[in-house]
Amino acid sequence: MRTRLRLLAPLMLCTACASVSSQSPDAPAATVKSTSPERPFGTLREQAERQQAWLRERMDTALPQLMRKYGVEMWVIPMREYNEDPVFKALVSPTTFAARRRTIYVFHDRGPEKGVERLALGGGPQGGVYVPRRAQQQVSHGGQGLRQAELWGPDQWLVLKQVLEERQPKSIALDISRTFAFADGLSHGEYEGMAEALGPDWVKRFKPAGGLPVDLLAWRIPDEARFYEDQTKLAWNIIETAFSNQVITPGTTRVKDVEWWMRQRLADLGLETWFQPSVDVQRQGVTDEQLGDDPVIQRGDVLHCDYGVTALRLNTDTQHMGYVLREGETDVPEGLKAALKTSNRLQDIVFEELVPGRTGNEVLQRARQRMTSEGIDGTIYSHPIGLHGHGAGAMVGLWDRQEGVPGNGDHKVMPNMWYSIELQATSAVPEWNGQRVRSAQEEDITIDAEGRVHWAWKRQTDFHLVR
Repeated sequence: MRTRLRLLAPLMLCTACASVSSQSPDAPAATVKSTSPERPFGTLREQAERQQAWLRERMDTALPQLMRKYGVEMWVIPMREYNEDPVFKALVSPTTFAARRRTIYVFHDRGPEKGVERLALGGGPQGGVYVPRRAQQQVSHGGQGLRQAELWGPDQWLVLKQVLEERQPKSIALDISRTFAFADGLSHGEYEGMAEALGPDWVKRFKPAGGLPVDLLAWRIPDEARFYEDQTKLAWNIIETAFSNQVITPGTTRVKDVEWWMRQRLADLGLETWFQPSVDVQRQGVTDEQLGDDPVIQRGDVLHCDYGVTALRLNTDTQHMGYVLREGETDVPEGLKAALKTSNRLQDIVFEELVPGRTGNEVLQRARQRMTSEGIDGTIYSHPIGLHGHGAGAMVGLWDRQEGVPGNGDHKVMPNMWYSIELQATSAVPEWNGQRVRSAQEEDITIDAEGRVHWAWKRQTDFHLVR
């Protein structure tokens, strides 16, 4: 019978996390404010006000720049309820959870002076971000008088055709891609229905949107980065508690007990994760196969976790190392400290090579060359992060594709995006009779508008200790 975790005292969040101001300066004040430490980012209403400000800035600033970068005059994004385009998260208010029946977003660049027109054919204005186009028909509604009917079925394609005929774009960008899932959101059924309704003359103007949806998803604004620091602090805080005697009793607690505690802690805070937390163990003289997938944590074990926090649609991704002190030990053996220092050095290398304008494959190649020249036995598999955990943008290696990733790795790093620097370095540990120990780390970074790279908060340089 598996030993159950003892009841834990409530986790006291760090002061910075508990006092996060989640309201945009331009947002209207909420009627009721929350100061509860169990709501680290404020009430849902306060969070939504901040997210709405992010959406407006993304549409006002990022969208026009990216449409011109990719030479897109008109971008058309049709989708149906529960089959949303991946770029949907970057286009809608926090109070919108799915497309409305069929929603067609139309973006038309009328030039720098007039800006980008934003139309919603179906669905609402998303807090004033879009101009909705409605059906002309008036229908009775339960004794409440006449209401304007919503667009439905083929009627929506006819309204789209009318929009095209009014504006006469030379080309129409659609989310079709064999390389990026984030740029391949147009379903086959929607394509067929649209093509049939618009006719061959308009179909001839169709073209792939290219990197536009990828970069719009990847683009982060300054206030998101300010929030992300607090989100990252919260992830750290939970990991620090998980890898402590508040959660782990050596000889009693199993790794899955810790995994489920970490996930439950987020649920208790009203937050979510984008993947199941994982905890694993390395033990002197014992193989992974001998340990199994749910070992009891013992003294002398090296711990590792992979953990993500989802809040305000943004995601973190953190991997940290821990150590369970043996009886009589007061610190981590020097060989293990050296292993962590080696993975820290590899982090430095990737951090320095993440230069906007380089492709992901170029970053990988440069970093691996430096890694090899310094005698580090490591692997680099870093990825963009933001509205998705494994986010939109240039991929910097996969654990089993160290030569580069065709297509996804050929995209370019850009300013105003974020990365998870994910990697591992393997080192021989003298205190373990030369046994090789894997130090796997992951920390999130932000790239600002000037292309400067910053740790989202900080990076781990010392083991978390279970005493």
